[in-house]
Amino acid sequence: MSPAVVAMLDKEAKLVSIQRVLFFILIAAVLIFAYHQSELNFPVLLQRGDNMAEYIRSYFPPDFSDWKYYFSETLITISMGIWGTLMAAIAAVPLSILASNNMCPVWIVQPTRRILDAMRAINEIVFALIFVVAVGLGPFAGVLALFVHTTGTLGKLFSEAVESIEPGPVEGIRATGANQLQEVIYGVIPQVMPLWTSFTLYRFESNVRSASVLGIVGAGGIGVSLYQSFGAFEYQKVCAILIILIVATGTIDVVSAKVREWLV
Repeated sequence: MSPAVVAMLDKEAKLVSIQRVLFFILIAAVLIFAYHQSELNFPVLLQRGDNMAEYIRSYFPPDFSDWKYYFSETLITISMGIWGTLMAAIAAVPLSILASNNMCPVWIVQPTRRILDAMRAINEIVFALIFVVAVGLGPFAGVLALFVHTTGTLGKLFSEAVESIEPGPVEGIRATGANQLQEVIYGVIPQVMPLWTSFTLYRFESNVRSASVLGIVGAGGIGVSLYQSFGAFEYQKVCAILIILIVATGTIDVVSAKVREWLV
């Protein structure tokens, strides 16, 4: 065999190792275990397709008789998403710096990351239940729920962006005798701002969708009407609400993309 073929075979041989084989076996075992735990049964889904089709037909035609009310409630939902995201983005900036290995010592990084994990691990609805008890029914409880959960998510994403920065600009600013705060302001933030902006806009879109169901637990927004319509089996009204939410989410997606292009 030619030296090129031998070199290629040697390269392929290095790709197959005991560690990699064991890794793929472990992955396969996890997938099989998760399959059984999830009780996946796709034949049942196909067998009951007629029932689903009949149920979906009951949603049409959509009933837009209360469209003005639905529109006003949707505006409340969007407002909840705006303020929940804005407050979270502000809080996530210092937390992300404290959670970055290249900016702080491990005894600060690890506790901060665990706090962010706790915020991120608990669903917005659970936080909404807590804040409804604290501040009462209404959108304010929903804003607080979105704020806490989104802070955990953005804090994680922001910190990963900080850890991927080029160290050169920070070292150059440090060489001038700048303090740590100045290093962050002039060396870190200019590098991560495009990513932070993109992450924040994406979470805003996600938060509007999340806010639409927080009304189920009394946290305001269009979710209240959605829950009531489901409970009364008024599926045509449910369809109208869902269409309004789809249009609102699509509009937000288009506007966010334009804002992202303008800022980034």
